[in-house]
Amino acid sequence: MPGMSQSPASDAVANDADAMFASMMIVHHEQAIEMSDLVLAKEGLDPDVADLATRIKEAQGPEIEQLNGWLDDWDVPAADDSMDHDDGMMSADDMAALEAASGADAGKLFLEQMIVHHEGAVNMAEDEVENGKNPDATALAQKIIDAQTDEIAEMRGLLAG
Repeated sequence: MPGMSQSPASDAVANDADAMFASMMIVHHEQAIEMSDLVLAKEGLDPDVADLATRIKEAQGPEIEQLNGWLDDWDVPAADDSMDHDDGMMSADDMAALEAASGADAGKLFLEQMIVHHEGAVNMAEDEVENGKNPDATALAQKIIDAQTDEIAEMRGLLAG
């Protein structure tokens, strides 16, 4: 068809929603990894919380690389880390509280904060699914929605347990 791109999907045209999603999700994932690192350094952490934090790091690290690759492909500069809208990002005070907490308190705070953080990621991913143009980006957004919705349920169960 005339006008259709013959390039791989990752090189396909991206719209502003795709660029915003990739750029914002990198910063978002970086903070989730930082939160996970903070809680994993705690003595006396619930093994279930440690397992979850490890899985979050293992999932989101490769996604950051993928998202950065897309931004390069699309000639879009990476965002700075000053996201200040309703995106689930933790404030400096939130991060300091997590760093200062110990043991079980740190695990509980991590779960509470990560639920909010994941809800923000799900909202951003839902916007991408609805408004994005790049098929790889919308597929990753759906994967994030599915995985993080499951993790939110798991975290709520750990908090209730």
